[in-house]
Amino acid sequence: MPVALAVPAALGLIFLVLPLVGLLARTPWDTLPQRLAAPGVLTALRLSVQSATLATLLCLALGVPLAWLLARARFPGRRIVRALVTVPLVLPPVVGGVALLLVFGRRGLLGQWLDSTFGVTLPFTTTGVVLAEAFVAMPFLVIAVEGALRGADSRYEEAAATLGAGRWTTFTQVTLPLIAPGVAAGTVLCWARALGEFGATITFAGNYPGRTQTMPLAVYLALETDLEAAIVLSLVLLTVSVAILAGLRDRWIGSP
Repeated sequence: MPVALAVPAALGLIFLVLPLVGLLARTPWDTLPQRLAAPGVLTALRLSVQSATLATLLCLALGVPLAWLLARARFPGRRIVRALVTVPLVLPPVVGGVALLLVFGRRGLLGQWLDSTFGVTLPFTTTGVVLAEAFVAMPFLVIAVEGALRGADSRYEEAAATLGAGRWTTFTQVTLPLIAPGVAAGTVLCWARALGEFGATITFAGNYPGRTQTMPLAVYLALETDLEAAIVLSLVLLTVSVAILAGLRDRWIGSP
């Protein structure tokens, strides 16, 4: 490998790995079990897992049909729709939270109607956390499922159609099994993104312990008062991230 490439590559690797090493080096290992068992940590972790799981289920219900639409349907403006779907990937999360407030807030486009008709208020609630996480995480699922659909052999679907299977039967019995690995990978990535969401959550749902304070928000709050607690919470999120990458290594980072 040329030195002109090896040196920048090594520096890039050090730049990415060194902060993680610093986190592990500063972790209070001797008091780690006690800090992990603290009520605030367990509450934030439970809320994070629950909200991320619900957000992922919402993304599955809406994202898989959307991915199928983008991959298989032909309609005017499909490229624009695909661009709109991927906007949350590049949109600052805080901006996403403001956008959610303008739509689902008490004076928002839909929130005002929900409040006056059903008495439902979404901002600064656990449901608001789920919506914020789903907003930023759904593109990960849609992109993964759309890629799987484009890579699937459509001849199986055509064969099912010639044998008399309806569209819904073909989709559930043929298409979904074909793209199951892509759906699984997209689901895991979606869940991981939802678990680590911060900006949209704190803007749209706030930071109320036991109701809207997820793990990233707890890290932010702990930084102001207890650095070691923030390190422990960060270690939990790092462990989850590494576990997810290890589970997806054959699909995303495995050697050919």
